[in-house]
Amino acid sequence: MSIETSAAVTSPAVSESPAVEFWFDSICPWCWMTSRWLSDVAEQRGFMVQWHPVSLQVINEGNDVGDHAAGMRQGHRLGRVAVAVGREHGAEVVGKLYTEFGTAIHPGSRSDFDGIIADALEKLGLDAGFAAAADDEQYDEELRGNSAHALEIAGPDVGVPVISVNGVAFFGPVVTPAPQGEQALQLWDGIVAAASVPGFYELKRGRTKGPQF
Repeated sequence: MSIETSAAVTSPAVSESPAVEFWFDSICPWCWMTSRWLSDVAEQRGFMVQWHPVSLQVINEGNDVGDHAAGMRQGHRLGRVAVAVGREHGAEVVGKLYTEFGTAIHPGSRSDFDGIIADALEKLGLDAGFAAAADDEQYDEELRGNSAHALEIAGPDVGVPVISVNGVAFFGPVVTPAPQGEQALQLWDGIVAAASVPGFYELKRGRTKGPQF
């Protein structure tokens, strides 16, 4: 876990409306669970999250990703759609689109990605024409830029999720299952407290469980 300090961070008790950003690839199950935790906290505490699509395919260029290659390609396609929607409707709608994508892919176990895209757009009342963005390379520059920025602020050897709290960025937290309710708030306050220490860089233990949706 890496952090970079670009702004002063207050304690959880003082920070009523933190500036929170989240970088995601819809294909990643760990990212999905972290996003559900963060969404629950944002609802309880009454703050907004800025949602930014990235591409694990871009992040892993030049690496042997084995069986993950096909999934990363689809994640990249979903990222293009999120970029296109974000340009017209903003980050809040990107977050809602991510919720629809992730719900279908992870707890829903769907793999018909064109259908997932079409259903998500329809459910949110968005133009069905956004689906064409999935195979349109014009959105790659922004997707690459988001991916590069996430690595710049959280460290070169990370993937997703990346979360930024008041200008301090982390890889993680990696959790399974996603904490909810009071437990979600306890984890959040711990993250904010860690972000308030400029020299804090890493806390990790071995993972013994897989994704639990």
